[in-house]
Amino acid sequence: MDTASLLINLSFVPTKPTGLAVYALNLIQHLPQDNSRILCDRPISNYPWLPSPAGATTDSGKWGHARRLGWTQFQLPRLYRQLGAKLLFSPVPEAPLWSACRSVVTVHDLIPLHFPRWGSPLTWYSRYYLPQVIRQAEHVICDSESTLRDIYHFFGAPPGQTTVVPLAYDASHYRFLDLPRQPYFLYVGSHYTYKNLERMIAAFAQVSLRETKLLIAGAPDPRYTPSLQRQAEALGVGDRVQFLAYVPYDDLPRLINQAIALVFPSLWEGFGLPVLEAMACGTPVITSNLASLPEVAGDAALLIDPYNVGELTEAMNAVSRDRPLWLRLQQAGLNRARQFSWATTGRLTSDILQQYL
Repeated sequence: MDTASLLINLSFVPTKPTGLAVYALNLIQHLPQDNSRILCDRPISNYPWLPSPAGATTDSGKWGHARRLGWTQFQLPRLYRQLGAKLLFSPVPEAPLWSACRSVVTVHDLIPLHFPRWGSPLTWYSRYYLPQVIRQAEHVICDSESTLRDIYHFFGAPPGQTTVVPLAYDASHYRFLDLPRQPYFLYVGSHYTYKNLERMIAAFAQVSLRETKLLIAGAPDPRYTPSLQRQAEALGVGDRVQFLAYVPYDDLPRLINQAIALVFPSLWEGFGLPVLEAMACGTPVITSNLASLPEVAGDAALLIDPYNVGELTEAMNAVSRDRPLWLRLQQAGLNRARQFSWATTGRLTSDILQQYL
């Protein structure tokens, strides 16, 4: 078997990438390939590749996650030794515990500890597994200052080094297309309760322009989506709130470009990629004044209290009726987005990895 100094663990990347997988797939394009291997269940790009187990991604639900953690704990250390590796880089906080594997990991958020669900494996994972991964890591990369503060708050100072490396967006994909705007607000993301979609729908039901729609793009979740659909019906906006399910990557720029605004009222985020992607498209953003979202948006978005339905309604009314405000937010968003790039994220990450190789 060939040797490899650096192993990059992409065993978590599903066939329909969102969020963390989008980060990982963009990041590796800017990491050095010499004497490196990615671990994934399929080849990705032209990067040197070794297979990880099939059925170990979110495509297989919680059992996929469990299968992956078992492989990470018991088989990955053996592969690390066989390849003579010097470092494991995991773009998610997963690494073998109590092994000789030296690791650098990225921690994106501690949302399961902010909103614990005691029957959820993610709460267990974040409370017991994650702090041990952080304690054993040579270096911890965080998406935002907010996530770094959370690590100190929940776990104390890590023994290794920590660095904030912001995420970015694909500028060749998410860009201003100068298309005619259509009468809809847009949300992009999952339907988890902390995403605050219930308050978003309640706020939309009070928007004064009745010809507008609210498009919710994101894979449906049987635990949450049906109740959101019932809520929209009960508020009399069932025909104006449309659930689009998963939107293919190639279709997102046009959908974002033609929206009145992206509405992203999440109660907590480690970063908030949809906010950055919308700004890059010249689409005004309404988002929360909590956690990392002000770090991403700066002064280029309308920041609202996500717990205040009336404040969210006022923001939606303002951005749809006040043309000078809309144009100001559009230009400010475009300017703000130019401060982020995957090349910079990759260079900063690569510099950290080189310290340990």
